[in-house]
Amino acid sequence: MLRPSALLILFLGSASPASPPSPLAAQASDPRPQRVRLEGRWQAKTEDEIRNIMVRSDSSAQFGDQVSRWRVVGDSLWLTLGDGVWQVYGMKLDNERLTLSGGDLEKPVTLRRVGPPTARADSVAIPPPPPPTERAWD
Repeated sequence: MLRPSALLILFLGSASPASPPSPLAAQASDPRPQRVRLEGRWQAKTEDEIRNIMVRSDSSAQFGDQVSRWRVVGDSLWLTLGDGVWQVYGMKLDNERLTLSGGDLEKPVTLRRVGPPTARADSVAIPPPPPPTERAWD
């Protein structure tokens, strides 16, 4: 089952510029690093409903009224809700599908990119990033 807090913490990266170690690029057949592109409007289907998550290039991810800050580090997605801790999820991006696992998720969750991101309203603040060394562990 997908919990709203888990999805928010997932991302989104969220998805995000600011520190843990600088975002690492996805490796392709080209030896030059390529930036992982998580920005967009994502949907996750649960047993009861469809949940929408907006991931923006300004390091914010939004699920309803909740806003998180995201980073990509290697094959992991780091998220924080501003509580001083990064939650870390395993991440696999395959075209328009994003599968997240680990962290506080009971089982892997697959999201589908369904469109471009919308702009964040000026009244919506992005949580401050925790120090790069602060990480939630199981």
